[in-house]
Amino acid sequence: MTMKNTNVRSVSGEEKEKLLVLHELEMLENIGHSKKKYRKIIQAGITQWVRDFQSGHIKVNTVDDLKKLIELDIHLQRDEEI
Repeated sequence: MTMKNTNVRSVSGEEKEKLLVLHELEMLENIGHSKKKYRKIIQAGITQWVRDFQSGHIKVNTVDDLKKLIELDIHLQRDEEI
């Protein structure tokens, strides 16, 4: 017994290309939203680090955490400029 699949639709090359472009645009948009969220988290971390430093809870020899936060923020900003 041979069953015919009536739900199958052939997609033209042009339609495939449009779908691929739409998918890529959606992925880029999602990445952009994630980067914005990460930047907010990083900026909050930098702000908290500076507050802790100013209040004396952080000593100068523990600056590496701040450096990493700043480097992450700069990296995310560079990616946005591309």
